[in-house]
Amino acid sequence: MHHFIIRRLIHLVPVLFVVSIVIFSITLLLPGDPTLAVLGDQASQAERLAMRTKMGLDRPILLQYVTWLGSALTGDFGRSLRTQEPVAEMLAARVPVTLQLTLGAILLAVVVGVPLGILAALRRNSWVDVLCSATAMSGVAMPYFWTAMLLIILFSLTLRWLPPSGYAPLLSAPVENLKLMILPTLTVGMAMSALVMRQTRTAMLQILSQDFIRTARAKGVSETRVVLRHALRNALIPVITVIGLQTGALVGGAVVTETVFGMPGLGRMVVEGIFERDFAAVQGAILVIVIGVLAVNLLTDLCYAVLDRRIKL
Repeated sequence: MHHFIIRRLIHLVPVLFVVSIVIFSITLLLPGDPTLAVLGDQASQAERLAMRTKMGLDRPILLQYVTWLGSALTGDFGRSLRTQEPVAEMLAARVPVTLQLTLGAILLAVVVGVPLGILAALRRNSWVDVLCSATAMSGVAMPYFWTAMLLIILFSLTLRWLPPSGYAPLLSAPVENLKLMILPTLTVGMAMSALVMRQTRTAMLQILSQDFIRTARAKGVSETRVVLRHALRNALIPVITVIGLQTGALVGGAVVTETVFGMPGLGRMVVEGIFERDFAAVQGAILVIVIGVLAVNLLTDLCYAVLDRRIKL
């Protein structure tokens, strides 16, 4: 297992290098002059040129990239052009918000999607299967912002059960944090739950038709053990694949969700940084997001190795 993990970590190094080039290049292509974010629109041309020299923007692009990458490897992502706050401190404050939202959505998808997928497979072509499939299609079809607005209208404005927006730290205000996180988690997790349910149903139907399942039933193994021990274990690999691949989509959903619900997470940091031409904040936030997605993909590979020993070998 250790050699398996080391090989996967080595494979991540060139991926991160290419990703860093893409992130740095994209921010340079964004419209607008970052010096205006510091000096304002009324700054003279001489002041802007002096600021570009101070920020190192007059140097060759390759030298700028090498300097930025070297600093990023040491954990120094520069300072925000808008607030002059170190980007590393901004990331430390915002990562827990997005991490809690993402983990909550994944947990919701697993808790809801896997049991419904198993139930739909066991009751194939029944009204239960049709209802689960229709619910899943509805969850996939609705965009995040539309789901968020519907939840706010229902639970905040009509029923007045939950607050419509905001964020409270988990450690200092756990009860308020949980209340504020319910609607964002439902917004992001509902679509993922639908995908997990559909994939679980498909995988279970394929496994339940295999010869070893018929053999287990012929030996008198209980139906519960056949489903949970024999069928579900073999059906989990494609389900885990969907969960791993959807992590990137969760980040996209977090951008919309954090903006709608006013949450100070990485997604909102990227949006604000783009609008304010805060390139240092955008580069740092996107790099951390990409590292998180790659870490989830590595964890997915490890889950493969645990479920199927042949993959590890």
